[in-house]
Order: sequence, then C-alpha cells, then structure tokens
Amino acid sequence: MAGMVDGGSRQWIRPVSTRPNREVSEYERQYADTSDPRVLDIIAVPLRHPQPRSYQSENWLLDPHYYWEKTGRAKWDTLLMLEQHPKTLWINGHSTFHGNNNRVAIEQAHTLPDSLKLIRVDGVTLQVHAPSAAFGDMRLVVDAHFRYAGCTYILRLTDPEYEQTYLAKREGTYELSESFLTVSLGEPYEDYAYKLVAAIIERAKI
Repeated sequence: MAGMVDGGSRQWIRPVSTRPNREVSEYERQYADTSDPRVLDIIAVPLRHPQPRSYQSENWLLDPHYYWEKTGRAKWDTLLMLEQHPKTLWINGHSTFHGNNNRVAIEQAHTLPDSLKLIRVDGVTLQVHAPSAAFGDMRLVVDAHFRYAGCTYILRLTDPEYEQTYLAKREGTYELSESFLTVSLGEPYEDYAYKLVAAIIERAKI
C-alpha cells in the first residue's frame, strides 16, 4: 500500500516494515476501529524515517505502535491535482509472453529514481485468463490493458478490490471507462522488476 502526500506535492510514500520483504501486515495498517484503509482515503500514517531501497525511493519505515487515522476522502478533482505526466512508464521494451512493456531489467531498474506513478487513461480493458493453462495450471489472473503516451501496456493487476471482483467472473475481457491508475515497479524477480497496476480509480464510480 502506498499513497501521495496531501497538498499537491506529488510526493509518494510507501510504508514498509523491518521484515526481510518489508511487507506491512493487515494489523499494522488498520484504523482504531479495526477497519481497513480504502483507495481514496486521506490518512494520517505514523512513520519513523525514510528507508529507500534502490529504485523504491518512496519507502518509509512504519511505526507499528500506532493506528492509522482516516482524516477524509479524496475526490476526482483531488486526483487531477496529483496526476503525474511521465513521458513513459519507466523503461519500455521488455515484455513477457502475455504482457507488453511490463518489466524492466533489474540492472536498468537500479538506475531509476522512483517506483510509483499516478496516471490518467481514457479506458482500461481487464482480461481474466489462465496464462499457464497450456501447462496444466488453470489459476486465473487479471491483466490490465491500456494505452498511455502512445504506448501499449499489458500489466498484471494487483488492486485487491478489482482483482477479487473480476476473478469471480468468467474468463474474458471487461471494459472500464476513464480511470486513474497507480502503477508500481515491484520487487526484483528473476532479473526483472515488474510493472503492476496497484490501484484503479474509475471516474464513473466516484
């Protein structure tokens, strides 16, 4: 989970823990009433100090001894103020069989200054499919197809709400209208850092 600092600075913050993989537990990111943060929540998060790691320069060490506090909700106009306009989503040209421009060679990733972007797209196509069905693995995944700055991207969707909703549907494609996407550059995996759609915010739903 990550978010932008309120106020229009476009500064990203990704809370991390002291665990080897730096993941934050569900308990550590709860509100006092034990509910979970949602996309568009404006939150006061207890942090200790910056803890950047290579291209994940946005990492901050979380103080796990305090609850998170919801202070409001962001609107579409808020997102327009925070929108970023990168010329490209980091470095293009590396693709998997089912993806497109969906990964960066790790030696190139280490030269990048950041790992999070908030972009706006005219539409998104979600594809529910089993990419390894030919090898007997029938597990479904959701990929996000979209165009940004003249380039086509097919990235794995990790937004928990959208992933759960669309994995419950049949295999196929589903069209979404104008949306903001949080795109993240994930942890290194087999010599690559993979681009992921970490959150979708549809204008039609706000």
